[in-house]
Amino acid sequence: MGTPGRKTVRDLRRGNRAMLLRALYFGGPASRNELSAETGLSAATVSTMTGDLLADNVIVEAGQVDSDGGRPRVLLKVNPAYGYAVGVDVGETQVKVELFDLEMNVRARAHYAVRSAKHDPELVARHILTGVDAVIAEGEVPQGQVLGVGVGVPGIVEPGPDGLVRAKTFGWAAVPLGALLRAGTALPLVLDNGAKTMGQAELWFGSGKGTREAVILLVGSGVGGTIVTGGHIYRGAGMAAGEVGHLKVVAGGRQCRCGARGCLEAYLGAEAMLERAGVEADSADEEAALAGLLEAGSPVIGESVELLGAGLSSLVHLFNPERIVIGGWAGLMLGGRLLAEIRAATAANTQAQPFQPESVVLGRLGPDAVALGAATLVIEPFFGDAAYPSSAIA
Repeated sequence: MGTPGRKTVRDLRRGNRAMLLRALYFGGPASRNELSAETGLSAATVSTMTGDLLADNVIVEAGQVDSDGGRPRVLLKVNPAYGYAVGVDVGETQVKVELFDLEMNVRARAHYAVRSAKHDPELVARHILTGVDAVIAEGEVPQGQVLGVGVGVPGIVEPGPDGLVRAKTFGWAAVPLGALLRAGTALPLVLDNGAKTMGQAELWFGSGKGTREAVILLVGSGVGGTIVTGGHIYRGAGMAAGEVGHLKVVAGGRQCRCGARGCLEAYLGAEAMLERAGVEADSADEEAALAGLLEAGSPVIGESVELLGAGLSSLVHLFNPERIVIGGWAGLMLGGRLLAEIRAATAANTQAQPFQPESVVLGRLGPDAVALGAATLVIEPFFGDAAYPSSAIA
């Protein structure tokens, strides 16, 4: 047994191979020389480790490129068919289950409607489990190649074997969703807040890619967010950091779904914007109703933009991000028409020096972002697990 805190040769090899996999996964096809330059590993080490990964079918050859005066260089990439991940988006009106390969191409989808007034935990768990089986069967993927299931849910997810979820919008006080799901599947399972899974997706593949300090906002029926610092999602002492929707923007203002008053979500979420405009709409009809408000130029939309600017300003002053990404279906709808106004409202409330208006951008991943990000929860461990044969790990 190794000394605690001291890295063994095996640890170093595993870390080096994981580094190579990350470079190929996020950087795209690369030659061995390019991998050596990217990772700082010696040419001999890269050659040995890529040879092992090729033999295990974790990576594959991806063509050739000409070299200066020598033989063509072989390009390598992560094998998209080596493994698959299931991503789940538990939303207000539906449970969406999607199967992804390692290039994050969708191989199969399943959707299950949920009544907005009823989010029975057992029903939600059954939809998820049914969906997992359905997409694996439709994708014709061997069970042994499924890396696991990632689930994005509203509210605060507590770590632990039960996977407790506290989601006031669903009326969930401490629902053991993790335990309910583990009773129905042997696949590895990871739960996280849906705004954070969207944030992870945008950080890996979307508008947040390449940033180390960012704020990623999800605006749908409600409002959530992800704080990225040092290139990683900041979770806080109780795993509850990033609840951007509950920043206070109006002292003693409208009552929020959380029970408090004056929260950003009480003004900016689609549900709140429609209520303020006097429009009655079930969750399933919110998208069309909000589009109608935008078309009509409702003053509620202008007020919402101003309050969003005030909220973003607070985040700029607290975190000084390189980039602010606005996503979620309502956020993309609002920002698609009024991005310049959102930037101006943020700038009007912010000190000039730490803020550049063009740093406020729209998310690029669209409606699949939460499920896509949920799938990354089980792809993350792949870099370490696939980098070293389990039979060789003591």
